[in-house]
Amino acid sequence: MPKQKTHSGTKKRFRVTRNGKVMTAQKNRKHLLEHKSASRKRRLAGEKEITGADAKRIKRLLNQ
Repeated sequence: MPKQKTHSGTKKRFRVTRNGKVMTAQKNRKHLLEHKSASRKRRLAGEKEITGADAKRIKRLLNQ
């Protein structure tokens, strides 16, 4: 049986922590940043955990 390949688009957007949580960057931080306040941009800087069925599907694409 050949090895399963990791989904290239998924590996660029998500990461799995040591505890198995799926993390991704928050939305609204990619473009059109001029009119957003500095406090809003700082708040969006961190990563967010993906939960539920979405996390299960992402882990399957990452072969976790």
